[in-house]
Amino acid sequence: MKIPSSLKYAESNEWISADGKIGITDFAQSQLSDVVFFEAVVAIGDTIKKGDIIATVESVKAAADVYAPAGGKVTAVNEDLPGTPDTLNRDPYGAAWMIQLELGDPAELAALMDAASYEKHCEEQS
Repeated sequence: MKIPSSLKYAESNEWISADGKIGITDFAQSQLSDVVFFEAVVAIGDTIKKGDIIATVESVKAAADVYAPAGGKVTAVNEDLPGTPDTLNRDPYGAAWMIQLELGDPAELAALMDAASYEKHCEEQS
């Protein structure tokens, strides 16, 4: 399981980069299995709060909501992902980013887990 040290992590298995890109973790995509559907439920210009639902992901096993690990203004939505949802399984930390934010409160980012803490969190969930 990959857990890049450059990202911050939410207990609900989302990651966020310093530049505000958000996606689901390798652990989350492995739990879902083969992802067959992705839909962003926010649009560029929307202002969201930490914990808001930003997307829906479906796999052959389950459906899941994706939550914002931090709040801010949506500046980009990955327009390629709906047509290639399996990218979430192949490249969860790269091409499968979901949305990008202009971060609101930097303290929200600082309050998230680092890679070591998130790894321990995943072990406890397994």
